[in-house]
Amino acid sequence: MIQIEKINYQGALQQPIGSGFTAASTTNDVIRGINLTGKTAIVTGGYAGIGLETVKALVSAGAKVIVPARNVEKAKKSLEGVDNVELESMDLMDPNSIDAFAEKFLASDRPLHLLINNAGIMWVPLQRDDRGYESQLSTNYLGHFQLTARLWSALVKADGARVVNVSSWGHHFSPFVFEDPHFVNREFESFSAYGQSKTASILFSVELDNRGKHDGVRSYSLHPGIISETELGRNVPHEDLVSYGVFDENGDFINDPSKGLKSLSQGASTTVWCATSPQLNDIGGVYCENADIAKLDNSQAGDAVENLDGSTMMKDVMPYALDEESAGKLWILSEELTGVKFELAKS
Repeated sequence: MIQIEKINYQGALQQPIGSGFTAASTTNDVIRGINLTGKTAIVTGGYAGIGLETVKALVSAGAKVIVPARNVEKAKKSLEGVDNVELESMDLMDPNSIDAFAEKFLASDRPLHLLINNAGIMWVPLQRDDRGYESQLSTNYLGHFQLTARLWSALVKADGARVVNVSSWGHHFSPFVFEDPHFVNREFESFSAYGQSKTASILFSVELDNRGKHDGVRSYSLHPGIISETELGRNVPHEDLVSYGVFDENGDFINDPSKGLKSLSQGASTTVWCATSPQLNDIGGVYCENADIAKLDNSQAGDAVENLDGSTMMKDVMPYALDEESAGKLWILSEELTGVKFELAKS
């Protein structure tokens, strides 16, 4: 049995555990038998794509779910008919907005059992937030770092909380570039910026689990798969998606879970598994895929972009995303960039 003291630095725990699920498993499969009555969850981006599927799964098991949304009216329409959901306003690229959302939740004095950091943007042109930070890093990672820190006391109060960071196989596109994370002195490349932000989410997860497990908070990261029914690929030319093997020559989405090409429910299943599975009660800090723990990838950094095509098997996690030194270094940098420190209750 894996002991709680073990840490996933350098991928020490990155080995499938035989969860019984597969790439084709759905949220209904992984939530079956799970009772979340009395539990409170927050799901960022929980009104579209796999975020919405995640919300529906958690609600079906009895959870109360809060969905912070940049566009509350759009979220209201998307979540119409879904019970046990609260909508609040929040923009991950706006630090003041994150603080306001967190303060309102903390004022309710509720414990937070599940924090699903799901929202994200992908492959966008160079954009910066008001601080000058590159938009994909700001949205996909730094906003979630700040949100998690601000909500820490509520997570500790749950006495057994989980933080799930939705990363991506796209982390293969780039390690975290500490020398120039915001593309000030290097040429901007959207794939690399996206990859860096997703690598950051994985590094954050392993470091957060190590620091937070003494407070009863475990953390996980994951790759959901390639899902056609999301808005993430709206900035990618259709012909590129065809060349990557996502669509066929007729423009129809290729559903092939064995290659990571999934439906919404299949895509959200790993998030739900990480958030709720008793199989993870004594293990944290791991990167997951296909509702199980992923293996380490021993390929070279940069190979992913060069070899991205329909034959690419999008699986496994890069060692640089689980590196102990990088994880600790990123934690310190993230506190500096956001101006927010975690109030860890115990050492």
